[in-house]
Amino acid sequence: MAAPTQAVPEQVEQSRISIERDVEKLDTAVKTNGLDADEDLKDNSDANSEEFQDGVARVRAITATWSKQTMWLMFALLYLVSFIDALMNSVQGTLNPYITSSFNKHGLLASVSVVATIVSGCSKLTLAKIIDIWGRIEGFLCMLVLVIISLIMKATCKNMEAYVGAHTLYWVGHIGMMYVVDVMLADFTSLRNRMTMFGINGTPLIASTFAGPKIAELFYNNLNFRWAFGAFTIMITGICIPVILVMLHMQRKALKIGALPEKESTRTTLQSIQHYFVEFDVIGIILVTAVFSLILLPFSIATYAPNGWASGYIIAMEVLGLLCVPTFYIWESRFARVQFLPWKYLKEPTIVGSCLLYGVMFASVFAWNAYFSSYLQVVHRLSITSANYVLNAFSLTSAIFGPLIGMLISYTGEFKWTAYSGIPCVLLGTALLIPFRQPDTHVGILTMTQILNGLGTGIFATCGQLAVMSPVTHQQIAVVVALWGMFGSIGASVGLAIAGAIWNNSLPKELYKRLPEESKNLSATIFGDMVIQLSYEDGTLEREAIVGAYAVVQRQMVIAGACLVPLCLASIWIWRNINVKKVEEEKGVQTKGTVW
Repeated sequence: MAAPTQAVPEQVEQSRISIERDVEKLDTAVKTNGLDADEDLKDNSDANSEEFQDGVARVRAITATWSKQTMWLMFALLYLVSFIDALMNSVQGTLNPYITSSFNKHGLLASVSVVATIVSGCSKLTLAKIIDIWGRIEGFLCMLVLVIISLIMKATCKNMEAYVGAHTLYWVGHIGMMYVVDVMLADFTSLRNRMTMFGINGTPLIASTFAGPKIAELFYNNLNFRWAFGAFTIMITGICIPVILVMLHMQRKALKIGALPEKESTRTTLQSIQHYFVEFDVIGIILVTAVFSLILLPFSIATYAPNGWASGYIIAMEVLGLLCVPTFYIWESRFARVQFLPWKYLKEPTIVGSCLLYGVMFASVFAWNAYFSSYLQVVHRLSITSANYVLNAFSLTSAIFGPLIGMLISYTGEFKWTAYSGIPCVLLGTALLIPFRQPDTHVGILTMTQILNGLGTGIFATCGQLAVMSPVTHQQIAVVVALWGMFGSIGASVGLAIAGAIWNNSLPKELYKRLPEESKNLSATIFGDMVIQLSYEDGTLEREAIVGAYAVVQRQMVIAGACLVPLCLASIWIWRNINVKKVEEEKGVQTKGTVW
């Protein structure tokens, strides 16, 4: 009987040694990958994650059953969608100052975009739940319908109010459609290669940078802006249909071979409503949308309120928006049966830092970029095409370097240190704007600052998008990308609100102060119409007043944008140093099936 009693301590000792070895391995993993111990103790691989919602399960079944040829076909079709969308967006962005001027509302250029940006950013939260619960193609089709309706509305609008409504609807559809494309690309790629594919899919900006302004100028000079929107209605419809057909075909194939069992619902209509009310986390989405809408919208509408910021409904909106913040926290942490995003991810520093970076970056850029096209045309006498070439040098640089940054991350697995390299580019590019945003500055120097900022923000966007996806499973990809995009929209809204406030408050005063006495009564008309601003010949007192007013206001905008840049460094600093290459080697690929 002695042997068994001696065996027990030996077994305990062996167990202790085994546990110590596991702890050592865990410590090594934490040091190597920057992973939290609590997260690593759980197997966070998709194989052992929570049950996937129907939309995610459907796309996983499709990628598990399709061939490599079909996968590359889908990449090609999505690339064509991105190309037409980029071209369409470039054309309408180029025409926007002339459309607002045609209604004698050039000063509302930023305000139009503020409302559209806020609504489109918040709508992505609902869209994320739609594509997770119902499916990617269902969400893509909904956004396509919105784009088509909005383009028809733009082509037929008769006043500024109708155009604002159409532009808001267009921006929701455009942003939503590109968001679904991003999520689908994430479904088809591994973490390691994801940003390379995202970068390649962004290269249509290279073509649209040159083609968009020229096409817009041709429409403006030979037809009008309405024909431009009508033409793109047909093009975007024709290019999106093949994407829908291929995905539906592959979904039917997955159902046929049993990779995706068809579910028969036994719920009544009332039970279905209750089910989706819970699944969509309707209360959570309403609260988080209310937070940003109620806080940001007053910035664009306060100037039109009876008593400005002292108006009762403006104050009420701000107060209610702030109160929704703790209400959202309490709801998500204690009461939500299906959380909008699991609470552990809402506390994840890499996700929080990435969202903050994207928001601050856009706030800084849009604060000085909102009226830059108008500045180049009025002050530097550039044509529509040339002005937008300079303006789009920003996005052109991001598009060129995007795939290269993605390949660098694919090779090293690191994205935090890569993101740091964008700081000096943005700091230098934004700081140089202050002395160079003057009427006597050569256009080439202005283009150089656009290139520097484009390179820096391109690095931020590429690394930030990967950072927000790296800590989650496939189930949460759509939601975290929506959250990240929403912060970008919030940042853009803040930047546009700053630009609009400076422009609408400072430019009319500067114009009135500088105009000769006989023209002071025309200051409001000149302010509201860019075509009139362009009509004055060089050497006239009116022309000098317009140029001087533009210079003062643009300098104020640049200083406001530069003040926000240091926050980008703080946002990156709180990221965890995750190596996506090693994470996938140890835990497996985040997605499933035939992916790249």
